[in-house]
Order: sequence, then C-alpha cells, then structure tokens
Amino acid sequence: MPIVPDTKNWTWVLDEPCSECGYDAAEVELRDVPGLVRTNAAAWPAELARDDVRVRPDDATWSPLEYGAHVRDVFRVFDGRLLRMLGEDAPAFANWDQDTTALDDDYAGQDPAVVAEQLLAAAEVVARRFEEVPADQVHRTGLRSDGAAFTVETLGLYFVHDPLHHLHDVRRAG
Repeated sequence: MPIVPDTKNWTWVLDEPCSECGYDAAEVELRDVPGLVRTNAAAWPAELARDDVRVRPDDATWSPLEYGAHVRDVFRVFDGRLLRMLGEDAPAFANWDQDTTALDDDYAGQDPAVVAEQLLAAAEVVARRFEEVPADQVHRTGLRSDGAAFTVETLGLYFVHDPLHHLHDVRRAG
C-alpha cells in the first residue's frame, strides 16, 4: 500500500496545541525535552513487540514498525541538527524526505527488536545532547530547507512533538 506523503508544515505546533495528540509547546520548556524523549522511547519496545507490528491499519497509515523506524531516525536527524546549530553559525539543513527514507531503508522489512534497540540508543543520545545545551546557547539558530528558522529552544519544542505524536498514532490504531 503506498503511503500518501505528508506535506504539512508542522511548525504550527510551536504556536498552537496539536488537536490530535494533545501536545502543547506552550506547556513545555527546553529542559523538559530530555525527559519527554526518554519517556517516549521507553514506550516503543512494547509497541514494536506487538503481533500486528507490520500491519498498516489503512492505506494512508504506517505500521507500528514503520513508525518506530521513523521515530528512531527522527532522533538521529534532530541530534545531527542540534549538533550543527551548536557548532556552526545558522546552518541550513538539507530537506529530509521521511517517505523516501522509509522506502529506501525498507522500514517495513526491518527487524522490530533491532529497531527498538536502535530507537532507545538514539533517544538517549539526543536526550543527553539537549540536556547538555549550555544556557547561553539556546538562542543559536538553524534554518530548515523551506526557510523556517529555529533556535535551539524552538527546535527542541518542535522536534519532541514528532515522537509523541507518532506514539499516539500507533496507540490509536492499535
């Protein structure tokens, strides 16, 4: 089943609550991000051990395995973006096409137990990286390929919505 690419500009989650998963960036501070990442990651192994881990609930929705592989990669991509923001002046990020990555890396064919291990490891790396951001660095900037500008702080608040939302997606479909 082909997935229809998600072309929404999700930066709106910085300005208003997500009506689907309930995430509200106005209620989150940068110092909350590591704990949210760790709590979210801790929930994924159970989802990746489900009997229906490879089953897509409908034509437009990834399977729990595909979502888990995506979340693992979100942790990795945003760790790289955070590193660049801390080490470079206003880096521009290349576009990351999540749907192409899902196909090219065969998310649906990956081993769920391996994905769970990798997701936990990637989550710990990015959680620790956000924990270690010096207070005088939270306003450093980076630019997404579509021109959206982030500070380290807004990047963290934007980023953490993704794994939270996808865990909600998987649980809603399960």
